Amino acid sequence: MPKLKTKSGVKKRFKMTATGKLKAGVAGKRHRLISHNGKYIRQNRGTKVMSEADAKIIKSWLPYGL
Repeated sequence: MPKLKTKSGVKKRFKMTATGKLKAGVAGKRHRLISHNGKYIRQNRGTKVMSEADAKIIKSWLPYGL
């Protein structure tokens, strides 16, 4: 049986923690930030751990993990 391919977009956008949770960058941080307040910008800096429901879908595209 051939090897399963990992979605190439998933490889670029997500990282897996040591406990198996998925981390992703926060959306809405590219442009038009002047309309957001400072608290929003600070809280959405860096990466966030994804919810279990979303992570389950993403993990289906990662047959062998990251």
